[in-house]
Amino acid sequence: MKRGQRKPSKTDTEVSGSVSGSNVVVNHASRDAAASQQVSDGGGAGVSTPATTGTIEALPMFRDVPVSERQQLFLRKCYVCCFLFDFSDTLKSVKEKEIKRLNLVELVDYVQSGSSKITEANQLEMIKMISVNIFRCLPPGVHENTGAVSMEADEDEAYLEPSWPHLQLVYELLLRYIISTDTDTKVAKRFIDHSFVLKLLDMFNTEDPREREYLKTILHRIYGKFMVHRPFIRKAINNIFYQFIYETERNSGIAELLEILGSIINGFALPMKEEHKLFLVRALIPLHKPKAIAMYHQQLAYCIIQFVEKDYKLADTVINGLLKYWPITNCQKEVLFLGELEEVLEATQATEFQRCMVPLFRQLALCLNSPHFQVAERALFMWNNEHIVGLIAQNRTVILPIIFEALETNIQGHWNPAVHGLTSNIRKMFMEMDAQLFEECQRQYAEKQAHAEMAQDQRQQTWQRLEDSAVVHQIG
Repeated sequence: MKRGQRKPSKTDTEVSGSVSGSNVVVNHASRDAAASQQVSDGGGAGVSTPATTGTIEALPMFRDVPVSERQQLFLRKCYVCCFLFDFSDTLKSVKEKEIKRLNLVELVDYVQSGSSKITEANQLEMIKMISVNIFRCLPPGVHENTGAVSMEADEDEAYLEPSWPHLQLVYELLLRYIISTDTDTKVAKRFIDHSFVLKLLDMFNTEDPREREYLKTILHRIYGKFMVHRPFIRKAINNIFYQFIYETERNSGIAELLEILGSIINGFALPMKEEHKLFLVRALIPLHKPKAIAMYHQQLAYCIIQFVEKDYKLADTVINGLLKYWPITNCQKEVLFLGELEEVLEATQATEFQRCMVPLFRQLALCLNSPHFQVAERALFMWNNEHIVGLIAQNRTVILPIIFEALETNIQGHWNPAVHGLTSNIRKMFMEMDAQLFEECQRQYAEKQAHAEMAQDQRQQTWQRLEDSAVVHQIG
């Protein structure tokens, strides 16, 4: 069932006043308030208090004023765009909403064109205006409304921000400002500071996929342009992951953050810093633990593979990490793990493979015998990979004894015909690979089965003696 219209966020307020012309400016006290009021948050740019009252009047377009007056006009347009509207009712303030939209379009075009450099004071006011618009209280998530624990992705349930016609343009303005060649990072870093970045990261929890896409692009551009912020951004993302893994297991933006990290990891220099290896062990590998892994597994697997391809010595660390968080009762999650494991093994060298092959194939043996045919089938597909088969062939004397019983069990009684057929092919492969080893494993398996039958007979005889003894006591 689709959810109805949500209650607007706390910052959505309706502007009151009269309108004339195609653009507007805040008049008298309202303009002064929008310009001067700030909420102190430790950031260089601060956050202006959104204007909610006052009259508004006509404001010219950039092309209609001399070049010398455009900086002042830019500032006045920023003041106007600090007004926030109630989008829960589409019939309210229609003209005012359209006027703000046109002003935002003009600001985006002005920054994008680079026709004249924006003054530092105007850059500050623009970032304040952007902060007022995008940093807001997010509405409660679907799990908070329904009490649901699962965070399975559902396109029909995705919440779309009602104020997106304005919000999109504000994000576009921020993006154009960051990527502009006219933007001096030495100046801009005073406005795009740590406080601003933290608030930007908080907005990744929005359920609107369109907003998360903009946030992903903007944060990635900030990381690329502001080198001074790079360690801070990595640490802040770490903290989001820790909170997600160990506290809430609820955050809509994990996939987008991992997508950014995939690009960052790709650019890591070699030899890899210890900080980056700790990030793999403490954040990325534990991300396999939450139930909602299906939402971000593709991006997570890409990050993991990037680490292994950068430094093949990390392969056994990754494989042991996967085994640590291996699902016990969640078969769909197990299929995801098997797919990721195959990709990791494909990038694994012989030495690292030997370090983890015993626990690895003990787990694979359990997967081969899984009653869920998709799990068993996915595990058997490992033998379709030439690199993995090569590693197995080099270490067959260790691996075959571990999985031989699982293969025989499938041959004798797995319910799924496809699993039965794949198992027969692998059994034949091992037989052709090393007939002597295969016969030895077969002999050991037969002895084990004989011992098991003998133990079963002894248990039955013991129970029979106990039953006979009980009968004798009852008669006596």
